[in-house]
Amino acid sequence: MFGAPGVDVLVVDDEATISEVVARYLTRAGHRTRTAADGPAAVASVIERRPDVLVLDVMLPGFSGLEVMRRVREQEGPAPGIILLTARGEEHDRVSGLRQGADDYLVKPFSPAETRRPGRGARAPLAVHEEPIAPGEPPLVFDGLVVDLAGRRVVVDGTEVEMTRREFDLLAFPRLAGRAFDRDQLMDAVWAFPFYTDTSTVTVHVRRVRSKIEADPANPVRLQTVWGVGYRFSA
Repeated sequence: MFGAPGVDVLVVDDEATISEVVARYLTRAGHRTRTAADGPAAVASVIERRPDVLVLDVMLPGFSGLEVMRRVREQEGPAPGIILLTARGEEHDRVSGLRQGADDYLVKPFSPAETRRPGRGARAPLAVHEEPIAPGEPPLVFDGLVVDLAGRRVVVDGTEVEMTRREFDLLAFPRLAGRAFDRDQLMDAVWAFPFYTDTSTVTVHVRRVRSKIEADPANPVRLQTVWGVGYRFSA
């Protein structure tokens, strides 16, 4: 489900019906919800009180949802989980949003219940709140790479690099180096949704992780492609 009650959610959409219905649905589920109707109002609301999850329409007055996401990511403090709301014809915006740090997306029209489906909607960026990694679990130490599982930190060649929640989850999942995982397996394990049909989400996140941990992302040695299968972690 969506997670434990009490999550702070900001719903941003210029269609009042959509934002009100989603907010009301999540409020009944026990979460704290707010709404905003345009880009500037969304950024101002985040500055006033940082949410745990930002449900964000791509097409907004003032400036776009992608610009809202960029400005939110630039602010200090823990980044909220971000779910993009997109129309069916906005595939470019979905891919662009994932590359820029969005955790998940929903395609309009959708049912408010989708925000609480396992592995979809608000569940995806909130999965880290469930602390699947035991406190005190020792870090993974490789040649030039340290993955601090309990502290959710990644250090590459002595320098800490910033990871989004989903990027870290993807990097930390294959803890036994050498095994290959296909995209469906990664969607099942990292996104917790075994029947997700759009595995391009995995591809985009792999590219983002490589850009942060590889000396040459175009020729990766740590997060390798296994042709015809998927990916293998070989640090």
